Amino acid sequence: MLYLWRAMVGKPKAARQGGDMAIAKTVEATIGQKEDAGGKIMRHAGLLSQQLQQLRTRMYPPKSEKSLRPFLTNEVSKLTSIPDSTLKLMSSEGRGPIPGRLENNHRVYTLAQINELREFFASQKPSEALRFLPRRREGEHLQVVAIANFKGGSAKTTTCVHLAHYLALQGYRVLALDLDPQASLSALFGAQPEFDVGANETIYAALRYDDAERRPIRDIIRKTYFDGIDLIPGNLEVMEYEHETPRVLAQKSGSGAIFFERLKLALAEVDQDYDVVILDTPPSLGFLTLSAIYAATSMIITVHPAMLDVASMSQFLLMMGDLISVLNENGAQLDQDFIRYLVTRHDPNDAPQSQVVAMMRHLFGTDVLLPTLIESTAVEAAGLAKRSIYELEMGQIGRDTHKRAREAVDAVNEAILKLINISWGRT
Repeated sequence: MLYLWRAMVGKPKAARQGGDMAIAKTVEATIGQKEDAGGKIMRHAGLLSQQLQQLRTRMYPPKSEKSLRPFLTNEVSKLTSIPDSTLKLMSSEGRGPIPGRLENNHRVYTLAQINELREFFASQKPSEALRFLPRRREGEHLQVVAIANFKGGSAKTTTCVHLAHYLALQGYRVLALDLDPQASLSALFGAQPEFDVGANETIYAALRYDDAERRPIRDIIRKTYFDGIDLIPGNLEVMEYEHETPRVLAQKSGSGAIFFERLKLALAEVDQDYDVVILDTPPSLGFLTLSAIYAATSMIITVHPAMLDVASMSQFLLMMGDLISVLNENGAQLDQDFIRYLVTRHDPNDAPQSQVVAMMRHLFGTDVLLPTLIESTAVEAAGLAKRSIYELEMGQIGRDTHKRAREAVDAVNEAILKLINISWGRT
């Protein structure tokens, strides 16, 4: 809660009054008035949206834009396998990117500079290029990872953003695609869906059935503050695909490919630009989720280890199996490299949770990832500040808490990356 509190009270009172007074006046104006349900819901949505926008402005002044912290040389060494001594020597000799300096005179590099270092050492040592610059090579297919479950609270978006950040920190080129109308992934990348994402700027623009309005997927991809990660944001507009597809199927209208092929074909247009695409799917089994499953080369199903959540996942799997059978009957061929279950929000000291995890491992064996995404105050604190654990500095939370959370998240992402490398034929 510390980040939220600082963002709310961090500015002087006079600097906060304008927006707060406007909201207060809106609330006061409705006191004693009778509202219909729709009007009340829309008013509440507007108030909340306005407050979130003000909060974001306070958190990321002066332009309300997120930025990524710089990295100390010991962090750079761990990320790149370049010895700390080599980095210091290069800096003193003026070779390579010039690091910045902190107040204590410690050298720091931006992520863009870290990637410059990777490219430099890969070119200098071709036989070890893959160690420094692990991007996919010729013959290795684009890996499209769908993160799925139709029960809220399974940490689906948290998994997406941490996987995207982890891969980018390792030097991979990542496209994060927000298919969820709630657009939580977009918000974590600094894009407030109501204010920063306009009409025809979501994935719907590349999937829609009317030729005149459809846009190439490349036109809706935007750069992020996190070097190596591009974003296709989401907002409520993506729901149009759920509404439009049944009409097109019923009327047998619309031009181009059938609904489940459209996302895969759109991603093929940017196949050479990325190593990994991460799909944050909606918490439902609609047309967008089916499109994501068809486009995916692999799938991570997130599950909170509680019996109600597992029962919900059981229904999700049954429904998904039935729908995939229907897709197969209509010519769809799903050949995924891997499907794994990821236990999320896991408290290893909780006996009922341990029983649920043991049951899943008994039923599904190695299809359940061995590392789990633990319940952590560090991850929760980062989420409140619209950050990942990778964006926090040691001093912002307790050192031990940060270390435990970082190690747990790293273990999950390392396990997923290992599966990706296996799919590429790497040992």
